[in-house]
Amino acid sequence: MKRNSRIFNLTAGPLLLILCICLLPESVFDGLAGRAAVGTVAWMAYWWVTAPVDYAVTAFLPIGVNAVIQMADMEAVIANYASETILLLLGASILTVSWERTGLDRRIAIRFLNLIGSNLRRQIVFWFLVSAVLSSVLPNAVVCATITPIAVSMLNYIGEKDVANSKAASKILLTIAYAAGVGGLATPLGGAMNLVVVDYIQQLTGKEYMYIEWVLKFFPIMLVLLVSNILFMVRDIHKDEELGGSAEYFARELKNMAPMNVEEKLSLALFLAATLLSFTRQLYQDLLPGLKPAYVFIICAVISFLIVDRDGNRLLVWKSVQSKIIWELIYIFAGGLAAGTLINDSGAAKAIGQMVSHMGLEGGIPTVFVVVLLTLLLSDVTSNTATAAVAIPIVISIMQGIGTEPLPYVYVATIGVNLSYMLPTSIRAIPVGYGLQPGYMLKEGVKLSAIVLVLMTACGYLLFVF
Repeated sequence: MKRNSRIFNLTAGPLLLILCICLLPESVFDGLAGRAAVGTVAWMAYWWVTAPVDYAVTAFLPIGVNAVIQMADMEAVIANYASETILLLLGASILTVSWERTGLDRRIAIRFLNLIGSNLRRQIVFWFLVSAVLSSVLPNAVVCATITPIAVSMLNYIGEKDVANSKAASKILLTIAYAAGVGGLATPLGGAMNLVVVDYIQQLTGKEYMYIEWVLKFFPIMLVLLVSNILFMVRDIHKDEELGGSAEYFARELKNMAPMNVEEKLSLALFLAATLLSFTRQLYQDLLPGLKPAYVFIICAVISFLIVDRDGNRLLVWKSVQSKIIWELIYIFAGGLAAGTLINDSGAAKAIGQMVSHMGLEGGIPTVFVVVLLTLLLSDVTSNTATAAVAIPIVISIMQGIGTEPLPYVYVATIGVNLSYMLPTSIRAIPVGYGLQPGYMLKEGVKLSAIVLVLMTACGYLLFVF
């Protein structure tokens, strides 16, 4: 970046904060905190996209700004930098360091390339469907944190190590993050945000909500989302575009590989054990209520330091491991969570919702459009669960206020609560941590958000009618 451009971008970030504080209406944002929270998120988004400083540095802005302008309790802000999800990402990063040490990363890459083939379109469809299906019953952070390293190992093997400048690598990593979000809509088990919605539905109806009803109602929506998202991701990929070699080449490489050694098996076993225990949490949560996915990954990461090779040498030592952990990924994720805390605890999210409630909505397609738009935007700057907690009661109160049945609009709001595409917050921080450019994510995300907004508005309205 040229010096003048960098100076401009550095200055523009805090200027956005000042403009938000000065120009956002006090009638909507009661007090300085809400306006400053919006300004801080605008500052972070601008710096993440223009990159005048490292992405991880931008992630610490919520702490710095909150120390000067009190927007939320500082302990709540700082807690995001050591949250359960952060520990999960740290544990997964440590476990995957052992892959490189043992050569397991190369074996996994060849296996996947031999299984799926090297066609880029087929690769994108595969990673999208795998991530979407898993995230329909599992937390999307767990899915994204476990699937992404596998894809990265494959990409590294074929020479696509510079994600920022690789179309194929950027596409695949972005696909996994997008799919993990989309898949969460399929069932109530797709994330805590859906359980928040279920709780409000039960309050509205006064009876227990059957999960199969959710699956049936969102099935047509899921079909539209899956098809539209996949078509968008492959739209600019030639049908013959390949990844690093022919099917025959990868089959030959697989055939020539030596059998797995003990160190490889142990490294793989630990990662699979952590993943399996995370995916089957429901089976043992009553017996071991404290053994959440984050702690499973940390325990397995600790165990990985106990492995020794056949010569008695330790497989992993901290001095070498710490240089390979993707710390930027962890801090970007934490910064996104902290930004969400500012938006929610400052009252900014509630103020935005109240502003929508005074727009004179009377139901029908304009209301569907506004509800989807509001929830899509909120999900991009705060967590999906926080968006659900803020948006759903506002939607209910608006609909009850105009004498309209609120339940259909709750379902519409749930669509936007689950989807977000533009900023490196929440699980979208994971591909950025592996090298994806936030500017590329924003460019693609704006387009896909516009497409999804139109499609979901139409689908929501048609479901009302039919």
